[in-house]
Amino acid sequence: MTKRIAFQGEPGAYSHEACRNARPDMEALPCRTFEDVIESVRSGEADLAMLPVENTTYGRVADIHRLLPHSGLHIIDEAFVRVHINLLTVPGAKLEDIIEAHSHLVLLPQCAEFLKKHGIKGRVSPDNARAAREVSEQGDLHSAALASELASEIYGLNVMARHIEDRDNNTTRFLVMSRQADMSRRGEHGMITSFVFQVRNIPAALYKAMGGFATNGINMTKLESYMVDGSFTATQFYADIVGHPEDRNVKLAMEELEHFTTNVEILGVYPAAQPRG
Repeated sequence: MTKRIAFQGEPGAYSHEACRNARPDMEALPCRTFEDVIESVRSGEADLAMLPVENTTYGRVADIHRLLPHSGLHIIDEAFVRVHINLLTVPGAKLEDIIEAHSHLVLLPQCAEFLKKHGIKGRVSPDNARAAREVSEQGDLHSAALASELASEIYGLNVMARHIEDRDNNTTRFLVMSRQADMSRRGEHGMITSFVFQVRNIPAALYKAMGGFATNGINMTKLESYMVDGSFTATQFYADIVGHPEDRNVKLAMEELEHFTTNVEILGVYPAAQPRG
């Protein structure tokens, strides 16, 4: 039986591309929302979830950090997708024919120079893969979509222009999540431990909580805060560190962290997809 990996969006989305790159042997399962992705794994409909957590241009993905601690899932891997944007058209169209290009709101500004140069108007679509599907269905020689090359394959569109984004470093980081945790040491670039915590209501609690990581020489690659249940006084922190919970220095740092927190929850232990330096 073929295993399945769930993602949010329509076939051809960049999350779909992440699934294909990271788990090419698995069937990709499109879901309407992030909650649907998580539930599909919890229910057994899918084996893994592919969830975007941050983008180099737009920062963290809204709602993801709120969902992770309550998902019941464990991070077992990470993946990175370089977001290449392409101008996709129906067969037979020419570049000079294109009047408007459809895509998600966050993609349109990233192609502003290309669109301006060719006199093409940007049109907002709820999803870049959906834009590709609708352009294919409508068959309009004057409309195009801004989407992935994968979307062109799925919907039978031509790649009129490749990699038209204004910036050459737009990358999205994804987390691969499973019902079962995997604490084994693996990968070529070391291990990452992700966890969330809430600090105690005492002066300098966060400063003191972080002290153990500094004194034990642990590289903390991410620390983000977000409100809990919409309260300005209840703050939860999400952190990524380089290391495995069984490493002596990580054990010491986590023990010190517990002295200044009311809750610590490890979300996953997984191999780094690229070196952390």
